[in-house]
Amino acid sequence: MIDTTTTAARSTASEAAARSPARLYARLTHLLQRIPHSAVALLARFSIAAVFWQSGQTKVEGFALNLVSGEFTLGWPRLSDSALALFRDEYRLPLLAPELAAPLAAIAEHLLPLALLLGLATRLSALGLLGMTAVIQVFVYPGAYATHGTWAALLLYLMVQGPGSLSMDHGLARITATRH
Repeated sequence: MIDTTTTAARSTASEAAARSPARLYARLTHLLQRIPHSAVALLARFSIAAVFWQSGQTKVEGFALNLVSGEFTLGWPRLSDSALALFRDEYRLPLLAPELAAPLAAIAEHLLPLALLLGLATRLSALGLLGMTAVIQVFVYPGAYATHGTWAALLLYLMVQGPGSLSMDHGLARITATRH
């Protein structure tokens, strides 16, 4: 004769073990590991590119492009007077004159985010923006380490893991690999 009490107790114990915090955590971890790197990398590229692009847009006049707000002004970009004043009065970088630092920052804050968005020279673009982040943290806004740390984490992620398959880098690598 089968002892139904013992069988029911074992069944309840195994169900409880299946619902244990360790098992649930393992299942959650397994599900999270299924998120494609390409999706995470695309989000990282878009997010950090938007931060620097928007900053670059504050430094130029004559050209505006904001995909979020829909603002678009076609024209020849030129450095704004306020950007030069910002580098002269507030940023005061120790090694670069404001007349050189302002246009360099405006150019970098447009070209590097564009390259990141396209996934073109991603690791180098991220390295350039990480350098800018370090300069901003050390010389301009040393109290904003939480913000700059977030930027640095995204940029380091892209430098280490790469842009993912939804990028020009990936496409160029595939073309190069098929030729050799």
